[in-house]
Amino acid sequence: MALQVIGSGFGRTGTKSLKAALERLGFGHCHHMHEIVENPGQVVHWQTLAAGGDVDWETVFAGYTSQVDWPGAHVWRELAGAFPDAKVVHTVRPEETWWASFDKTIGKLMARYEDLPLPPHIRDILSAWNDLAGKGTFGGILNDREIGLTAFRRRTEDVREALPPERLLVFDVAEGWGPLCAFLDVDVPDEPFPHHNLRADFWEVLGGEPA
Repeated sequence: MALQVIGSGFGRTGTKSLKAALERLGFGHCHHMHEIVENPGQVVHWQTLAAGGDVDWETVFAGYTSQVDWPGAHVWRELAGAFPDAKVVHTVRPEETWWASFDKTIGKLMARYEDLPLPPHIRDILSAWNDLAGKGTFGGILNDREIGLTAFRRRTEDVREALPPERLLVFDVAEGWGPLCAFLDVDVPDEPFPHHNLRADFWEVLGGEPA
């Protein structure tokens, strides 16, 4: 099974909503960080990558027809090469809104995760994420607004430069079904676009937000 849709956008850009939308449109099962939280066997792939090893992408994404969110978004170039027929959806949101969300969720989690009572596989995937995206994208500094925003802008610039326009949709989930369905050439569902993963949702899966 090959990926049909690749998500290159950072976490906290509506990736959980996009996951639900893609699955509603028939592009599921959709890979997302939540899939790794729920499937501990996934972690070893990302540990291998974090250690500088190679993986087989069809094995990593076996059973999935789409991918969004980290850690997959970190290797969007590799995935675009491995699945040349896949379209790429790059999620964005107003940058200051993104930073405020990232800082209070992922940034806070990564500053505290080693001291939190998390299941071992969640601790392991967070460590792998830190080696991949934390260091590779943010230089290991997750609490600096300017570093974060620079990385955020650079990712959008990189995908625009790397991919032909017909293969890429830069998408804000606030736009709803229209642009996404037109890009994927599918009918617009007669239902509201899904919106998930508010700040409380993020912490719920991890047992609650630390004080």
